[in-house]
Amino acid sequence: MGWAVAGGILLELALAGRVSVEGKYLTLTDPAPTGEQLLSDRRELLDAWLRGRKRRRVTDWLTKDRAKAPQAAVESLCTRGVVAEQQHKALGLFPTRRYPEADSAPEREPRQRLRAVVLGGAAPDEPTAGLIALIHAVKLHRLAFPDVPRRQVADRMAEIAAGQGAAESVRAAIQNMQAALAAAVVAASSVTAAGS
Repeated sequence: MGWAVAGGILLELALAGRVSVEGKYLTLTDPAPTGEQLLSDRRELLDAWLRGRKRRRVTDWLTKDRAKAPQAAVESLCTRGVVAEQQHKALGLFPTRRYPEADSAPEREPRQRLRAVVLGGAAPDEPTAGLIALIHAVKLHRLAFPDVPRRQVADRMAEIAAGQGAAESVRAAIQNMQAALAAAVVAASSVTAAGS
């Protein structure tokens, strides 16, 4: 899940015009705040990570950010009131945290757009095309559509991820992001397998 969250944040930054993903490389393009604290914070971290370099490999950033991005996203969702933090003790000893949904409205609209595009054949807007490409790249078909057979949604998602129906301005960024995520996941799998 860390790969998906880190990739999603990076894709949002690309769609907001704050970063550019071309081939294997990531470049900062605009230092202006995004109006979304999570994205602005991540852009500042990217700037510090680049340390004055013009560009660095996307997979290096995704590898670095995948461990911290999920917690940053959860904190952002808590701040916005989308989820609520609940602390418990498992077996009366071990502290655990859960984040149940507190407001389903922010999730409802993107899910409706996903269903309309993937199942209904509607043309995707840029954010929806990016989200679909991300879901497809990290193979979260079942999470997005738990009640639909994977095969039924995978082909349509692959078509959108390949740029069919995506606006020209975001097509290359989606394809490059998908390639970067795939490369990062393969690299992580290789390291995990070698360590076993």
